[in-house]
Amino acid sequence: MTKRMTAARTGRLGVLAGALALVAAPALAGGMAEPAPAPAVIPAAPAPMPSADWTGLYGGVQLEYGDANVTGGISGDGMLGGIFAGYRYDFGNYVLGAELDVNAADINLPGVGDIDTVSRLGLEAGFDAGNMLFYGTAGGAVATVDAGADTLRGHGYFYGVGMDYALTETLTVGAELLQHEFQDFDNIAGTDVDALTFGVNAAFRF
Repeated sequence: MTKRMTAARTGRLGVLAGALALVAAPALAGGMAEPAPAPAVIPAAPAPMPSADWTGLYGGVQLEYGDANVTGGISGDGMLGGIFAGYRYDFGNYVLGAELDVNAADINLPGVGDIDTVSRLGLEAGFDAGNMLFYGTAGGAVATVDAGADTLRGHGYFYGVGMDYALTETLTVGAELLQHEFQDFDNIAGTDVDALTFGVNAAFRF
């Protein structure tokens, strides 16, 4: 009787031990498994650059260096400086506008005189690159030369390229490279004047 009870108890213990082993096996296996890889971190897309709206009136000051040549091999160089004002309209990818400037000049042409003033009225067509504007420009130009007893006046044209950068919503800085052509200056046949200028400027936009 005792042996039977002992055998029965032993059998129940064996069944219980087997059940515990079956339950513990997945837990142990799970504990030994390698941890799942961390999810990949996708970097956030960079914020778009702020885009300037070039539409509106503007005005400012400029400083230029000029190199002038006259028929016959006469040449001279010097500085120009003045004020300008204009209007632009921003169509999104491109910009159109017009500008007027008036400059005092100090360019000596030996044997001829000194270039005193240069004024320009031109049209602009440019590419809107956000805070930068790249443009081409062309128009009419008027220059005066102090020839001692006389003041000579020449009418011609100019063309060139420029770039403006918007520092803030209202303040811009820029640079221009312009070529000027005056044929028969002051109606003197055969007296042609050409000048190349490079300038920097600062403007306030309204």
